Amino acid sequence: MRAFRFSCITYLGVALPGSTLGLLWPSVRVSLHEPVSALGIFLAVGVAASVMASAATGPLLSKLTVGALVASGAALVSLALGTEATTSSFLVFASCSALFSLGFGALDSALNAYAAAHFGPRHTNWMHASYGLGATVGPLVVTAMLTDGLTWRWAMGVMCFLEAGLTLVLVLGRASWRGPASPAHEPGPRAAAGPASRRSRRGSAGATSSALVFSAVETGIESAAGIWGYLFLTSGRGMPHSLAGVAVSAYWAMMFVGRAVLGPVAERFGTRRVLGISVVGVAASAAVMAMPGPALLAVTGMMALGLAAAPIFPLLTLTTAERSGTAEAAKTTRTVALQVAASTIGSAALPAGVGVVIGATNANALALSLLFLGIGTCGVYGVMTYLGRRDGPEVLGRRA
Repeated sequence: MRAFRFSCITYLGVALPGSTLGLLWPSVRVSLHEPVSALGIFLAVGVAASVMASAATGPLLSKLTVGALVASGAALVSLALGTEATTSSFLVFASCSALFSLGFGALDSALNAYAAAHFGPRHTNWMHASYGLGATVGPLVVTAMLTDGLTWRWAMGVMCFLEAGLTLVLVLGRASWRGPASPAHEPGPRAAAGPASRRSRRGSAGATSSALVFSAVETGIESAAGIWGYLFLTSGRGMPHSLAGVAVSAYWAMMFVGRAVLGPVAERFGTRRVLGISVVGVAASAAVMAMPGPALLAVTGMMALGLAAAPIFPLLTLTTAERSGTAEAAKTTRTVALQVAASTIGSAALPAGVGVVIGATNANALALSLLFLGIGTCGVYGVMTYLGRRDGPEVLGRRA
């Protein structure tokens, strides 16, 4: 499948620079004469731009092909990196964050919408696993460059060059994404506007709203564990710094492994079944992290959480049409784009909130926060599933 291969290449390519900001920021902020806290402005601008791009993906795909939108997104990412590498103005640098996020948000939503229509659990999870692989390799490349004495500008310049190459590949392969972004279905007879029809529409809307909340919270859990896990293990559980760093890297590696392994499992045993087990698994893993005991127990919980969370968002994307109804092709695309936007907000807002809790108490509050959020996610997933089933078992059972 050419579309699948190009989707994996795209995610791998854009993840390389996307995971390096934490490493580069200490050097960047000194060069631009900004305080450490200025990173918050940078991230806020990026999140806002990514949400706008995700929300606009549906209308854009009615005018552009998936291949054209993905290639355009990669081009914006490359342009942003090139400008960042040469500017001495924080205002320009922050503006480039918006440009980067606009490009990434557009291609991310387009790829997820296409995957929801054309890929199965195995390919959808491998597509997201490619992003995890790129997010692992990117920091290693930047670390090697900085260790060799190169500046952050060189690092961003190299990333710009790589993204420009990716853009060229995507332009040449833009026809690989054949067919519409969402599955086209022949419209059936127009439903009467009676009580049953109105209940069905309310059920569909409720399932969609629940899915947006679910996307935000679940992605926030993933990000919070990765961002605050190092502090939790060192300050909270007394683990040596070097071992804690390895543990956090292993957590992200488990995300990659989980997406690679559990995709085929979902194809064999059912998407909905694996999704439900994974949601419960996140809460159970957080409970293990929160148990008093040696640091090894906390690490075990973190690894299990990474494995359980890994397939959730890909499988949620895959079942979007089943929850929202498939009479309109554009409806699935819009819903997927909104889920991506919600996950972007959650991945920034929830770790920030958890950070406030940790600051007010101690590092051990991470595990309890994740447990609280994990239990809440189980509840939202139950509501989402119930409302989706009310919308019609003949739709929901199609792929599960």
